[in-house]
Amino acid sequence: MLNQTEGTNFHERRVFSVSELTRKIKSFLEPKFEDITVEGEISNFKRHTSGHLYFSLKDSGAQLSGVMWRSRNASLGFLPQDGMLVKARGNISLYEARGSYQLDCYELKLAGEGELQRAFEQLKQKLFSEGLFDENHKRKIPLYPERIGIVTSPTGAAIRDIVQIISRRFPSTEIILFPVLVQGENASKEIAQAIRDFNVFNKVDVLIVGRGGGSLEDLWAFNSEEVARAIYDSTIPIISAVGHEIDFTIADFVADLRAPTPSAAAELVVPNSIDVWNTLRTAIESSHRIILENIRNSFQQIHSSVRSYAFHRPFDTLRQYIQKLDEHQTTLQRMSEYSIQSTKNSLESLSLRLASLNPQAVLRRGYAIVSAKGKTVSSAQQLRKSDTAEVQFHNGKIFVEVVG
Repeated sequence: MLNQTEGTNFHERRVFSVSELTRKIKSFLEPKFEDITVEGEISNFKRHTSGHLYFSLKDSGAQLSGVMWRSRNASLGFLPQDGMLVKARGNISLYEARGSYQLDCYELKLAGEGELQRAFEQLKQKLFSEGLFDENHKRKIPLYPERIGIVTSPTGAAIRDIVQIISRRFPSTEIILFPVLVQGENASKEIAQAIRDFNVFNKVDVLIVGRGGGSLEDLWAFNSEEVARAIYDSTIPIISAVGHEIDFTIADFVADLRAPTPSAAAELVVPNSIDVWNTLRTAIESSHRIILENIRNSFQQIHSSVRSYAFHRPFDTLRQYIQKLDEHQTTLQRMSEYSIQSTKNSLESLSLRLASLNPQAVLRRGYAIVSAKGKTVSSAQQLRKSDTAEVQFHNGKIFVEVVG
């Protein structure tokens, strides 16, 4: 039984509402767990239509709810999936509506090379299906760029190698560096923004985007979807130069040209000025030889013309052409006369045929034409007794009356 003292104490204690107690717990809990990193396996992952990500982190002994707001997950280089091992960084917060605590996550990274490779293949397949690797979309790298933009770290070995090689190979080329982080939390955002800014600037002929070698995690900024889409949308041709020869990133597949290393990119982006000069000198020498050969051939043709019979006897040649003209004129006149005579004979023949068909000629031979009522009479049955008929002779006509 509850004794009187205990009962009194119970009733004298302060009674909290659920909301009051929850707020007290929230104010006590949240400041003690700020900016923490938790490693666990993703489960119950859901991407809400709002763009927010909801999931749980679990290990063999416990489970923790997590949320990542849309404004923070836009820069993720992979799509979380159940079973992925990740490191989540954020603050513990208490969701008052359910009275449960959760990790308010602002950074999510894959834990381990296997998970990174899995995310890499996932994004690679997605972008491939969307056509971001299509060869028909890739732009040609200019042969002789006047101004080259470089997106990389200002302190790494990559920029030193690129500048040294370009300056040695083609000293007149101008180089513009856009310094960015090449690994870490904000690296992919800075790289993508640098590419977009260069396109707005629109005063470089080609871009080199890259960094020196490192682990898969070190190179991860160049595997982000944001960087891939910035490269794809660029109107400036882009050379991807990330890591060592054996390293491949998503940026390599989207870029217009992949260089195995930053040094190789510098070799590819400009020609060797010595080679250009040798090529130019060979072309000049070849042109000189061709011009001299053409001059010699022209002199030979002129010399041959000067020595020719026609050159010394131009009037004789002219007379030959005049004689040919006379011959053609005679032939033309003969053909014209023949044509006229042939036409005349045809006309005479036609005249004779027409004369033989003339009715007057028939009448002169003793024939007559009988007509009645304005019509020619060709048969006796056409006339009746007392009809009047007209008889036409070659030299006149008479009228007769039919008597029987």
